[in-house]
Order: sequence, then structure tokens, then C-alpha cells
Amino acid sequence: MTAGGACQRAERVNGLVTRMGYGVRLRGEPVPFRFVTCIVGVQQDGRVVIGGDSAGVAGWSITVRADTKVFRNSEFIMGFTDSFRMGQLLRYSLVPPVPQDWDLDRFMATDFIAVVRDCLRDGGFARNDSGNESGGLFLVGLRGHLYRIDSDYQIGRSADNYYAVGSGDEYACGSLHSTRGLDPKQRVRMALEAAAHHSTGVCPPFHIISSDDISSDDVTTYDASD
Repeated sequence: MTAGGACQRAERVNGLVTRMGYGVRLRGEPVPFRFVTCIVGVQQDGRVVIGGDSAGVAGWSITVRADTKVFRNSEFIMGFTDSFRMGQLLRYSLVPPVPQDWDLDRFMATDFIAVVRDCLRDGGFARNDSGNESGGLFLVGLRGHLYRIDSDYQIGRSADNYYAVGSGDEYACGSLHSTRGLDPKQRVRMALEAAAHHSTGVCPPFHIISSDDISSDDVTTYDASD
């Protein structure tokens, strides 16, 4: 079951098209297929807020998942797309190194990514295509900085101080652009609501976590009617 976020490929077996959750191959040609989900992150006022929806997808079926796509691991907060298995590895298996404040970007691009690669590889999630290793797409909040980690393990920081990833990303980004100055948790919730309104692959309840929340259990949940 997938959580959303990237275009991959499926395989043709005995002449039949198989859906792997990453895409579809028709007549031997890869066809882009975007996963359903929406993960939203905002960097504002010295903190990071990350929120996610609850859609879990297998083929054309959708399940509202009780396990959240956003969580805290040590002082890192994260929100994932692609696969619930990847999210489980990041949440329960990953042991993040202690951050180095003198150059946080360097730390994220080297020490952090090194342990993420090992975690995903050891957990059987990382893919290797002719020597090209790939992981998945997720957001990370650390010490007031918001990072996007792509499937090629690059790190990114947006000059807009926000990110939205998944099939509802464009709707969420439009909302985030229009809500500058509002409380960051409110901005994230409004962005998720916009994505759910316009994208069939995004659904409540929405789960939101802030870097200044004390406990790993401090995830705020919003239903559509709240």
C-alpha cells in the first residue's frame, strides 16, 4: 500500500500489465503515475510544522489509515510519501545522528543521509536500478529548518519556506502562498483542506506536528468537520 509522492514504473509479466503502486507499464512503455497523498511543511518563526492526510492506496482502493504519515523521531519531525513501509522504517528503525549546528545543511546532506540510506537499504525498501540507488520522498523539520529529501537522497530547502509533496501538492502550495502571516499550524491545515477538496487522492483526518511539541505523541488530528 502506498502513501504517495513519485513516478516510478511497474513491470510486464507474461505480457500482462501489473500495477505495483509506483506506476503502470503499457505495451512495454512506462506511463507516469502520481501517488496519492499530501504532506505539507512550513518553516516559520523559528519552528517547523508538518502535516499529512490519511489516505492509503492499493490499486484503485483507498483506506483511511490509523497510522499517521507525520511523526517525531528524536528531535526530528518527519512526513513521508511513497510507502508506508518507508515511513515505518524512518519512524521505528532509523537512529538519527546528533545534529551539528555549525553547518546544518552539511550535516543533513552527509551524516543524516548516510544513516537514512543504510536504514532503507537494511529494511529492504531502497531500490537499486543498474547501480543507481534510490529511496523515497519525505519532509524533515530540524532546529527551525524545513528540508525536502528526494528519492535520489538530495536535500532541498525552499526560499518560500514551505513545501508540499504528493498528488495534492499544487493545491496545497497555492494555499500556502496565500496564507503568509497566519499561524503555521493554521496554514498547514488550510493547505491540506485545499488539497483534499480538489484532489481525489487526499483525505482527512489530517495530522499535524510542530517542532516545538514536547512529546512524540503531540500530533494534532483534525477531521473534515472540525
